[in-house]
Amino acid sequence: MDDVVTRPITVERWPDLVSVFGRRGEDPAWCWCRLFVDVPGERSTPAPPNKPEALYREIEQSRTPPGLLAYRDDKAVGWTRVGPRRQFPGVVGNPRLSRALGDDGGTVWWVACFVVESRHRRSGVGRALLQGAVEFARGHGASALEGYPVDVARLQAARVSGSALYTGTMAMFLAAGFSEAARPSPTRPLMRKVF
Repeated sequence: MDDVVTRPITVERWPDLVSVFGRRGEDPAWCWCRLFVDVPGERSTPAPPNKPEALYREIEQSRTPPGLLAYRDDKAVGWTRVGPRRQFPGVVGNPRLSRALGDDGGTVWWVACFVVESRHRRSGVGRALLQGAVEFARGHGASALEGYPVDVARLQAARVSGSALYTGTMAMFLAAGFSEAARPSPTRPLMRKVF
């Protein structure tokens, strides 16, 4: 993990993000980080070429970068989306989560997803991204950082694919100093780190 550095996404780093997301039709190229940003029930289903465009425009127009890239040996190997919770309609509008989320006064941030290039999974990239998200949120005045990872120990499957863990794992959040704030789903805890 010491050989991984995180940097905020910028327009200049766009080619690096494209390389992390991969080719059309592969995980995560199908979503381009729109899942939690689009309004539930009003989700548009643009053709895949429009999804990268939407993320590019968001990066170009945002005052605060909407995520972080992870680099190992100057090569982009991962991505995480992080920002104020209120910027994620797919989170605040989620019926299971909304009962567990308190009024954040606009200061609670959310880490939505993780993308790790397949050859770099299980090598500390996700942990480095989460630690980078903690530092990024704290540095931008967040009062807390939350996430909704998978509790792998509670899953019935013998093996879980990397793409099914796009919100991270509970173990990863615990190792980063988060604690369980609620359990909206048997396999999905709401994790919180208060600053």
